[in-house]
Amino acid sequence: MPRDTHQITNEDIISLEDYELIRKDKRQESILRKKFRRIAIGPYATIQFESWESMWLQIQEMLRIEKGGAEQLVDELAAYNPMVPNGSEFTGTLMFEIDEEERRTAFLKTLGGVDRHIHLVIGDEKITAEPEQDIDRTRADGKASAVQFVHFSLTAEQADKWKSMEGQAMVQIDHPNYGHAAIISEECRRDMARDLD
Repeated sequence: MPRDTHQITNEDIISLEDYELIRKDKRQESILRKKFRRIAIGPYATIQFESWESMWLQIQEMLRIEKGGAEQLVDELAAYNPMVPNGSEFTGTLMFEIDEEERRTAFLKTLGGVDRHIHLVIGDEKITAEPEQDIDRTRADGKASAVQFVHFSLTAEQADKWKSMEGQAMVQIDHPNYGHAAIISEECRRDMARDLD
């Protein structure tokens, strides 16, 4: 698959028949990569750092499930391309997960504006996430969405620091009602470095 692009195009998508032939291998590959690109932040939050491959697989899976053809593909590309890293950023899907619905709802009502409290830390530098602009992820009543889509824009110097493995890397949430951080492993950091130009 191409690594010279930051967008998924019609040409990258394969037919449902061809996808069935490689689906098992691609899903297994994805599971392995997710093992170190998925990081727990405290007891209820998990971030999945996305990539060209993870978004490609998501599009192929949606087409397989819904079988909407070319018309659906237009919508899927519009939905998932914004989360493909652009070469100077990382993108992530952050999820707050509590099994019991009542507890989850009560918890999310205390997390309004959490999207402004998510950071990537490289050594002594803090990069605050920029939320995906598709919709407001905090309702008027202060309830946060259980899923947050975020972008971390890096300067050239920060990208070099990331690639050189200089300084400790962490992902952090510093919301007044949820303050937790997690170290990003060297294995994860090396894999994410592939997303940078």
